Amino acid sequence: MNEIINDIKPKMQKSIDSLMHEFNKIRTGRANPNILDTVKIDYYGNPTPISQAANISIEEGRTLAISPWDKSLIGEVEKAIMKADLGLNPSTSGDLIRVTMPVLTEETRQEYIKQARTEAENSRISIRNTRRDANNNAKDQQKAGDISEDHLKRIESLVQKETDHFIGLVEAELKKKEEDLIEI
Repeated sequence: MNEIINDIKPKMQKSIDSLMHEFNKIRTGRANPNILDTVKIDYYGNPTPISQAANISIEEGRTLAISPWDKSLIGEVEKAIMKADLGLNPSTSGDLIRVTMPVLTEETRQEYIKQARTEAENSRISIRNTRRDANNNAKDQQKAGDISEDHLKRIESLVQKETDHFIGLVEAELKKKEEDLIEI
């Protein structure tokens, strides 16, 4: 019984982690260094995330300041941000790259909220699929005579409890993301 429950927790947590990763890609009006997580630069022949080659800080709430450790990478970082199709336009002044987050229009906000809801639904589906697999595993064990009918019901109840917990986490994260997107 514990084996099935212990098996589903990491799988459901991966769904939450994946959701958070996807939410970080959705731009809000505020500056967030995580928006650059997927942007990679060519650093001595290796594709490297900007965060591993530069210091990224927030200036004045809506501006990211990027200071590459190796100043020869400034042009490379700037090009990578523009190519990333994030709707951001970096500007360089000396050895600092500034990226100002554009103000979101109402239409863009609604588009991003729709995208966030789609990502949340994908996470819920993933969590429910994990629940289905765990319940099927328990039913197979019951058919094989390894566990009793009562034991099966207890397992299904615990699996449902975990599912409800993780679905609740998805809902909380979605609510937070929607509030961030609505905020002007």
